[in-house]
Amino acid sequence: MSTAPRFAPPLGLALPLGIFFLFFVFAPMLLLGWISLHDDQGMTQFGIAQYVKFLGDGFNLSVLGGTLWLGLKVTALTLLIGFPLAYLYTQSPARWQGLLMLLIVLPLLTSSVVRTFAWVVILGRQGIVNTALLDWGLIAEPLKLLYTPGGVTVALAQIELPLMVLPLITSLMNTDANLRQASLALGAGHWRTFWQVTLPLTMPGLLAGALLVFASSISAFVTQTLVGGGQQMFMPYYMYQQAIQANNYPFAAAIAMLLLASVLAVVVAINAVGRRSRGFVHA
Repeated sequence: MSTAPRFAPPLGLALPLGIFFLFFVFAPMLLLGWISLHDDQGMTQFGIAQYVKFLGDGFNLSVLGGTLWLGLKVTALTLLIGFPLAYLYTQSPARWQGLLMLLIVLPLLTSSVVRTFAWVVILGRQGIVNTALLDWGLIAEPLKLLYTPGGVTVALAQIELPLMVLPLITSLMNTDANLRQASLALGAGHWRTFWQVTLPLTMPGLLAGALLVFASSISAFVTQTLVGGGQQMFMPYYMYQQAIQANNYPFAAAIAMLLLASVLAVVVAINAVGRRSRGFVHA
């Protein structure tokens, strides 16, 4: 009995993509790393003085810590909002899913600058939120919502929300509904079913969404700068300040490499959690 030969795509099909990554991803990263290994702004002396300077200064470490903390807050907020939204999508009739999907991906269809300026209008002293609270008599004077850590977190959470919801929808759609029904039939309540059945089975989508949101939020220069107003110092703005205003390209390159290393460390941690969660899905 003969079997049909398995189709093996030629290696040449991946060559254009490989060339693209080589010249527009790996080569710039190597150049950035080479620039960071200079001790002076004129880039005449090799060394690791820029990394020592960054890691030996408490202010620099606080900027790095604040940026990573921002990513964690945005990720947690998008998860709290995104999981119910993704579950609502999967439980909605087919005729409503198209409208819900449009609302979910709508932020991705709009420029990040436009979305950020919309949040500037919403959170301003004369914005929608303060105007509504004043009209309802809940406050006596406008609240400071703009240029605050909370404002940056909320704005980024709304902008990055689709990156969390879409992977969650995929995981929930691939979950066997009979497992939830069996759990309920065996006496488990809705909360216990959620914690012990639904959540573990959706862990791959949750981790994928968390990784996308975290990496995107800590590098969102436009939103961090406009909503933060320059009063909140984060790594992207710090990098811009050192490169454009101070003309200290080696130090700016070192900031970029350390930010990249931090993101890669989070990726490794999430992948480790993902490997442990495979047992829930493939058991």
